[in-house]
Amino acid sequence: MFIQFTRQLRDYGVPVGVDQLLELYRGLEKGLARSVDALYLLSRLVFIKRVEHMDAFDRAFALHFHGIDLPPVQEGDPQLLHTKQFREWLEKAIESGELPRHAPWTLPYQELMKRFWDTVKEQMEAHHGGNRWVGTGGSSPFGHSGAPQPGVRVHGEGRNRSALKVIGERRYVEYSGDNILRGENIRQAVGMLKRLVPTGPATELDIDETVYQSARNGGEIELIFRRELRDRMRLILLLDNGGSSMLPWVELTRLLFSKLADRFERLETYYFHNTIYGAVYRDARRREPVPMAELLLKSRETRVLIVGDATMAPEELSRPRGAVDWEAEDEEASLVWLDRLRQRFPHAVWLNPIPSDHWEEVHGAWTLGQIREIFPMEDLTLRGIQRAVEHLND
Repeated sequence: MFIQFTRQLRDYGVPVGVDQLLELYRGLEKGLARSVDALYLLSRLVFIKRVEHMDAFDRAFALHFHGIDLPPVQEGDPQLLHTKQFREWLEKAIESGELPRHAPWTLPYQELMKRFWDTVKEQMEAHHGGNRWVGTGGSSPFGHSGAPQPGVRVHGEGRNRSALKVIGERRYVEYSGDNILRGENIRQAVGMLKRLVPTGPATELDIDETVYQSARNGGEIELIFRRELRDRMRLILLLDNGGSSMLPWVELTRLLFSKLADRFERLETYYFHNTIYGAVYRDARRREPVPMAELLLKSRETRVLIVGDATMAPEELSRPRGAVDWEAEDEEASLVWLDRLRQRFPHAVWLNPIPSDHWEEVHGAWTLGQIREIFPMEDLTLRGIQRAVEHLND
């Protein structure tokens, strides 16, 4: 049972290993999990080391032990419409006659979302089976064909279902690695971009080391100083701020820009439209060009973040003079300049606001794929930011 649970955790993106599984078994042998609620607490302590894995753990636990398949989004988030849980619910609800076949086109999406979450809430209240609950047995039109689900009672019965209540509150969904960046979790994401190194003279008092060394000296105080930690990363931020395709992501891009501007003293920001040619721009209105030749003279150790949806007409990317803006026309194709940028700055990442599971089907997928062959590309989720930082720190 628990081997299957660890596989479920891995499927949900939670890193688990044999050592943690053995640690769980040792806890069970000591009688630390006499109910499902206690098992929830024990396994969470054993398996979860980072806050961004908390919601994934809760969802995996709810599915494995209660048969409740929660989507990786918060209630009220329109991203629900793109989840497999919503699609499965909608399909079965239409097949059973619970919803009319034209419901996806006639009912407001808010109404469909409300019906889905109402069904989930009913299941969280009474998840033992019946005819109304998502993912349980019985005749539910919202279920999974009445298939039995895994269950467990360890040395007793969980009466209060407090674990299920905690899971239902979704307190950590904003920190999930799959979550799109928002005001609530942007601080965490930007915090991943730290690259602190000691610099300058030893002028800062290290309290912990001072206490430790003073104790070793029998109480005689020995002041220990250390060098100041500063962020030594030089960062260039290139922002796509033109075209209708970026309009849905304007607020997200603006939020990321503002947090990076607060975080990095050595940040240079430039703008482009769709893709990069022989110049970028100092101002958002793209009136003050900066030749790419000037940027390419900067240190190879400079980190480069490019933010854009990478979708455009193929000729904009691959043909000389392919730019949609006449003032940006260049005798060389954008692919040439992007390749030069990548060759000059090996620590460069393209951040795409479009969720990665849509990259293959989005309009403009060809140009997106071409750019991915040049730059490592990540989406603007917490997990994407984390992987981008790994590229920048290589």
